[in-house]
Amino acid sequence: MVSSVKPLFTKQVDRLKVRVYANRREMGQAAGESVVERLRLLLKEQSEVRMVFAAAPSQLEMLNTLCQAEGIDWSRVTAFHMDEYIGLPESSPQRFAHFLHHHLFDRVHPGIVHVIEGNRDPYVECERYARLIREKPLDIVCLGIGENGHLAFNDPPVADFEDPEVIKRVALDPVCRRQQVNDGCFDDLDSVPTHALTLTIPTLMSGRYLVCAVPGESKRIAVAKTLNEPVSTSCPASILRYHPDCTLYLDLESSGVTHDLSHH
Repeated sequence: MVSSVKPLFTKQVDRLKVRVYANRREMGQAAGESVVERLRLLLKEQSEVRMVFAAAPSQLEMLNTLCQAEGIDWSRVTAFHMDEYIGLPESSPQRFAHFLHHHLFDRVHPGIVHVIEGNRDPYVECERYARLIREKPLDIVCLGIGENGHLAFNDPPVADFEDPEVIKRVALDPVCRRQQVNDGCFDDLDSVPTHALTLTIPTLMSGRYLVCAVPGESKRIAVAKTLNEPVSTSCPASILRYHPDCTLYLDLESSGVTHDLSHH
């Protein structure tokens, strides 16, 4: 399946493929179509496909594209998500599991959905979820980049590229928490939980195929650091440059469209 939308520019930084689209809608559609294409190929080759999803407004266009794709046997997909707040009520709409159920799982009905439970004992929950992740390799990871350059809730500078854990409890940094307010997910900073459970960077990087969708002007600085600064935990997303099969999807606003980026 050839994508129905064409990038304005393409670039490669180390091993990371970069695609820039005219707007957020086209970016999300192209990212979603690439996931669909890989999903179809994998379903021909293996009985089950294991996928990890990010829960964020930045992912909506991509998730919508997945929901509209035809001819995918979602009953053979095992779905995970990459992070969850600690301590939000079960019914809270801000829970990432709630977001993904609403925007994806309840629409396509994966065969198995493993959600992170943020209200259980964090250490017991990390053990449980790590066991599920470790059962088989992860095939596709759909992720974004935070305003502070984080991947999942691995915030700078404490993110660990060599983290021995699969999933862990973390304190959220102020920029990360402020983004949740900026995104319209919470009314004010005091409402944003201070801690979360997150898949670690090695877990995310273990996926065979990574699709990273990053729209919007608020992500421009993080994208510039990801692509242009030395790979380091001061911008955790920079590690994506070392993944063997990761594509970064940007719109004009997030790309900053420098002269440099507009050359193939």
